[in-house]
Amino acid sequence: MEFFDFGTIFFLIAAVVIFFQLRNVLGRRTGSERPPFDPYTAGRARTKDAAAKPENVVSLPRKRTAAETEESFAAIDAFAKPGTDLNKGLRSIKEADPSFDPKNFVDGAKMAYEMIVMAYADGDRKTLKNLLSRDVYDGFVAAIADREKRNEKIQSSFVGIDKADIVSAEMKNGEAHITLRIVSELISATRDNAGAVIDGDPETVAEVKDVWTFARDTRSRDPNWKLVATEEED
Repeated sequence: MEFFDFGTIFFLIAAVVIFFQLRNVLGRRTGSERPPFDPYTAGRARTKDAAAKPENVVSLPRKRTAAETEESFAAIDAFAKPGTDLNKGLRSIKEADPSFDPKNFVDGAKMAYEMIVMAYADGDRKTLKNLLSRDVYDGFVAAIADREKRNEKIQSSFVGIDKADIVSAEMKNGEAHITLRIVSELISATRDNAGAVIDGDPETVAEVKDVWTFARDTRSRDPNWKLVATEEED
């Protein structure tokens, strides 16, 4: 019987060890391996994908037809008679701000009116700052400060708004301006430091007529309107 010498056994063992090491490093084929990387094929695939799914292409807005444009003004025409200055002004605002709706605006203006009237009576500067332009805010705050120096207080109860009609609308340098005539009912009385009534009547509902103008920069993302002018109607 022929025997292996020591050198032969050593090389056999070494071959087995190397085989298992290669097996662990390279792994076994299972049929689910990724195909070998081909830089040329990969380049063509990327070009094809890029053509199918462009990432840097910006879609330009489609130009509206005349019929679509007129349809967008339907709410304006229902609110103000076509051909009038008011209708033209509202249309110009709609063109600058497609989300504008006159009815929704009036509803919001009525809520803002009540908030402003009550904030002024209560001396609530924080609320006023959010609803007024800088010039109007400064005027309101000056009046509140003057009232506080005299130790006077306004006692008010807001009854409601009888009418709120848009009387004019226009665009000014990118800003939408809308003026409303507001008729409201309010119970208001001013008391001195001793509590005596010095103006108004705490028991009588008074009719108040105001002409207020609200404005909003249509170029801004801020959707809020602010009071920019006030006038009390006789």
